[in-house]
Amino acid sequence: MADDDVRIGDAEREQAVQQLRGHVGSGRLDLSEFEQRIDAVYQARTRGELAAVFADLPAPAPAPAPVAKALSRSAPPALLRTWPAAWAQWLSVGVLTLVIWAATSLAAGHPLYFWPMWVVGPWGLGLLLGGVTGTGPRCARRSAAH
Repeated sequence: MADDDVRIGDAEREQAVQQLRGHVGSGRLDLSEFEQRIDAVYQARTRGELAAVFADLPAPAPAPAPVAKALSRSAPPALLRTWPAAWAQWLSVGVLTLVIWAATSLAAGHPLYFWPMWVVGPWGLGLLLGGVTGTGPRCARRSAAH
């Protein structure tokens, strides 16, 4: 049996999705291509079908040394530890701006222009895209580097 005909499992599919996220983060794929390739990954049954998804992309970087892998398993990465905090900050600021808008609208006697959308909208979109591409909040990457 040829290597391309060997069936794959969920672990290989999830690893492929992580690699695709890296290619999105590197700018090699846009979100539309990413979605199409994810669909192909989840439909793939063999190594050959999975390899076809990556045919025009460079090979992933070599895996870190076994010691680094053991360390990364013992504690969650800084990005994952700070991700809920980033959403909590977004929610807190969103509630605060909504309360300010509501209070000023009540004082004026009529609904004012809904300006909080310009605060929470772009910020939330940035967090959402960070989750899709796997890059996460920028502050988390900075603090993890220090």
